[in-house]
Amino acid sequence: MENVVHNIMFEMVEYFGTDVKRINHALKVYGFALNIAQREHVSDDQYFTLAVASVLHDIGIKESERKYHSSAGRYQEIEGPPIVREFLKKYDLEAQWVERVCFLVGNHHTYNNIDGIDFQILVEADFLVNIFEDDMNEEQIQSIKEKYFKTKTGMDYLRSMYGVNNGG
Repeated sequence: MENVVHNIMFEMVEYFGTDVKRINHALKVYGFALNIAQREHVSDDQYFTLAVASVLHDIGIKESERKYHSSAGRYQEIEGPPIVREFLKKYDLEAQWVERVCFLVGNHHTYNNIDGIDFQILVEADFLVNIFEDDMNEEQIQSIKEKYFKTKTGMDYLRSMYGVNNGG
């Protein structure tokens, strides 16, 4: 499965081409997601799901900008899953697993749909990167922590990187 992740990562880079900002964003989210997953002791299947979903989580942006002239999360969620299916169809993967990856990509900005540790970790990893990239202030970070962070590792990263107190 590791080769699948590496191939998909390469395909993501080729897909985004010279859009290095988006490539770097995906790679940072991937790094945080896998580290959180390992420290939170997720299953091998969830780890693999997270690896692929984190690399592809924003894959719908190009099509969203083309169709809607917007990179808004709701458009990414619409446009991402068909692209994910296209990326994954060449691999011999269980349909149920592919649909889980598509669900994560197609809902990663819909926080009330969080239904498992893989989804939770993807959201936390994306926020860890977005906080920096969007230059969020202390109040915004605290609000995000209170609303969306649940894993010990994710909260530890918030504390270490952004000075957010884990206690509340």
